Amino acid sequence: MASVVGKLAIALAAFAAASCASAPAGGEHWQSLFDGKTLNGWTPKIKGFPLGENYRDTFRVRDGAIVVSYDKYDQFAERFGHLFYDTPVYGPYKLRLEYRFLNAHPADTPAWAIANSGVMIYGQDPKTMAVDDSFPVSVEAQLLGPAPGQERFNSNMCSPGTHVVMDGKLEKTHCINSKTPSGPNEVWATFEIDVAADGTVTQSINGVPTIIYSDVQLDPDGKMANSKPLVAAAGGKVNLEGGTISLQSEGNPIEFRKIEILK
Repeated sequence: MASVVGKLAIALAAFAAASCASAPAGGEHWQSLFDGKTLNGWTPKIKGFPLGENYRDTFRVRDGAIVVSYDKYDQFAERFGHLFYDTPVYGPYKLRLEYRFLNAHPADTPAWAIANSGVMIYGQDPKTMAVDDSFPVSVEAQLLGPAPGQERFNSNMCSPGTHVVMDGKLEKTHCINSKTPSGPNEVWATFEIDVAADGTVTQSINGVPTIIYSDVQLDPDGKMANSKPLVAAAGGKVNLEGGTISLQSEGNPIEFRKIEILK
């Protein structure tokens, strides 16, 4: 009997050790949103084109990354686009990915859009966007790299059709910079967005927090984007608990990889 008990104890100990070895540190279980091979689960919406039309392969997969490319364009012509993850996301959650800007860009990319992209959160359903909409109503967790003649900061907050609260104040300024200088182009960096249970959003670059805001809400006046219909559809409610996530195409090639979420 003793030998059986001893063998059972050894087996249980071995199983526990194996379980601990296979579990991520801290018990966190991150879910991949991108399979590294296809755009399955993602849908493009590009200005001037219907939902689902990937104009000239703007979004494609190369070497395990989602690539935003304009090499098949004759000119950019402000064809702003977004690649939407098909399942809306509600907090609390953490979203992380790696990205890098590429240096080459179309000749007619606006100066402000050079090395400029972002991750849209709290976004509207792309089915509610008009064909010629440039951006979804959302919060843009903005990514910036260096650009000629511009002082650049990184992991900022922009608010097309939305407002946020910062330092206890309702902030209606369209874009608010962090104090984190932009890093070099052509180099991979890790970007994380932490949406807490109380609605506080913390953005980080390479593990260092850059900007914090909370209480994401629709702009009822619709001054920056067509948010009025969304307010009406919500029965006048402006506070947002979540929404779509999308990757931006804003005129400068960029790559995204290792896109994961922790709920």
